[in-house]
Amino acid sequence: MTAAPPPPTGSAITGGIALVDDHPLVGLALRAAFGASPRLQLIGVHPTVDALLQSGGSPALVLLDLRLADGSSPATNVARLRAAGAGVLAFSSGEDAHLVREALRADVLGLLRKSAPVPVITYAVERAVLGMPVISSEWAHAVESDPQIDEAGLSPREAEVLQLFADGARSQVVADRLHITLGTLEDYLRRIRAKYTRIGRPAPTKIDLYKRAVEDGLLPAPGRE
Repeated sequence: MTAAPPPPTGSAITGGIALVDDHPLVGLALRAAFGASPRLQLIGVHPTVDALLQSGGSPALVLLDLRLADGSSPATNVARLRAAGAGVLAFSSGEDAHLVREALRADVLGLLRKSAPVPVITYAVERAVLGMPVISSEWAHAVESDPQIDEAGLSPREAEVLQLFADGARSQVVADRLHITLGTLEDYLRRIRAKYTRIGRPAPTKIDLYKRAVEDGLLPAPGRE
């Protein structure tokens, strides 16, 4: 797989980042981690999604703990945050596989472990705040072990198209490699998207197609190349 480009360098990323976690020490640790990256700004720490939404803040990205004291579910929390316009990155110690799988079935950008080294955390957050997926080996393992993740039933040719297109190649490059026209390529992509939509795993964007390809083993997750 081609290496993902690093997030652009420069000034602080617009929008800021919020943390939803009911353990105050996590917020302190995250603020310290962001000190290594002047472009990241933690604008709020909240114990629940309710508290964040009631605060009136509008973060570009929310790091969401999956086990909160109010008993709220990751799927519900992700849906509420996405409806409010924020991207969501699951931020978990990973001890509960059920909660991890529930989050990854929702509209999150990826999974980040709290125990990850500071450079890994800052790099992942920089990607996520720009809307880029954070696909890790933990993500792939959670999907592989989830009995509720259905296969799309792609044909060998559709799988080949997805593999090339989702890996970052331009449409014309993919068409040339497969000896097909751009129109035929678009037909393949429409069928692929329709199949994923039918099983509840929609992929409207190229980033979503990349996520589906990693989940289904057509592309390796980072660290598994």
